[in-house]
Amino acid sequence: MKVNKRFILSFVAPLMIFISAMGLIFKNNSRKIFYLPIGLMGVVIILERGISRQLDRKNILKKIKSHQKVK
Repeated sequence: MKVNKRFILSFVAPLMIFISAMGLIFKNNSRKIFYLPIGLMGVVIILERGISRQLDRKNILKKIKSHQKVK
């Protein structure tokens, strides 16, 4: 059975956030700062996916509307 790479990569961002949260909770105070960048990157990846998906949908809708006006 072949596994889709996109399916596996969809778990990367939530895993990054989870690792960051666990590091912030369970590590001693001097090392907590090292877990912030991985958590922030996970959040940025998720937000970027959502924003790009919305922009793609708007562009497709504009193309459909402009195509309908031509006919």
